[in-house]
Amino acid sequence: MNGSASLSWSRLMAVMIKEVIQMRRDRLTFAMMVLVPLLQLVLFGYAINSDPKGLPTLVQVQEDGPFARALVAGLRNSSYFRMVGEVRTEAEAERHLATGDAQFVVTVPLGFEAALVRGERPALLLEADATDPAAASNAVAAAGALMRTVFDAELTGPLSSLRGRPDPVDLRVHRRYNPEGISQYNIVPGLMGVILTMTMVMMTALAVTRERERGTMENLLAMPVRPLEVMVGKILPYIGVGYVQVVVIVASGRWLFGVPLMGSLTLLSVALLLFIASNLTVGFTFSTVAKNQLQAMQMSFFFFLPSILLSGFMFPFRGMPVWAQWVGEIFPLTHFLRVVRGILLKGNGMAEIWPEMWPIIAFVLASALLAMKQYRQTLD
Repeated sequence: MNGSASLSWSRLMAVMIKEVIQMRRDRLTFAMMVLVPLLQLVLFGYAINSDPKGLPTLVQVQEDGPFARALVAGLRNSSYFRMVGEVRTEAEAERHLATGDAQFVVTVPLGFEAALVRGERPALLLEADATDPAAASNAVAAAGALMRTVFDAELTGPLSSLRGRPDPVDLRVHRRYNPEGISQYNIVPGLMGVILTMTMVMMTALAVTRERERGTMENLLAMPVRPLEVMVGKILPYIGVGYVQVVVIVASGRWLFGVPLMGSLTLLSVALLLFIASNLTVGFTFSTVAKNQLQAMQMSFFFFLPSILLSGFMFPFRGMPVWAQWVGEIFPLTHFLRVVRGILLKGNGMAEIWPEMWPIIAFVLASALLAMKQYRQTLD
């Protein structure tokens, strides 16, 4: 081996020091190396929970009595169910399930008390919002054990012979909106939001930085256009791209997986317009802040990671701690998942999806204002 090919520790150290200096100067890359593992550790360690508890539950007690009150008390003491109130009619229960205010509705029918005393195994109805089968499955399984525990404790004295098997009550579970618990019904509409988030943010995140790197930014600044016109002009073509993606996803989901289309496609189109706009304005904001395309991509990754993990797409939203749910409520993907699943699986209308629409509108306005402010700074 000649001298030029031998390893020189001094040259090696010089290259290594140069690399460290460059790494230190590129603060965004350095932050990504440190913060992304930390962010993943916090999210997977503290926020992600595949066994959600404390799910909002309503009761419809059509006949009050000691057994019905014992059942309600048992639900209150259960870790899987969180009592949020009572409903008087089936229509009211239907509305709360459609909007997502309640995950379960337990109905105690007329004649329940007398039938139980006679040993006739009266039926109890447990309606579950099964649009996300993983979120409801463990609670449904726990409901059977809860009923046995509650009624075995109440059946004393002359009624003690009714304890044990078969169960004193017939618990009938109705899984609403997804009776067979097909996971594709939950995943495919969710994928629509995830794909739109990733593609729309990335494409517009490169919009201004690409102009800067190609040397065409001066031409853009010299044009007699206002920042709002630049932003709208850059994001409008991508709205069309987003709709093309949605058509492909919806058609594939329908024909390949049999995903139902219960609601209005017109209403879905309106919701899509707002959701696509929210992602495009975020990407445009990144584009005005980043100095090059690599930084724009890195900023986009910082948006993707919490947005997808805390939205309820991969893991049950109600299984997360409260602080993680508050963070998740900031991202438009969280609300869009509820909107698209509500329209496709439940047939929801504007009245049901409006509570999820206005946060998306607020996000669009806030990110657009921030993008305009940053673009003016770029002009300076």
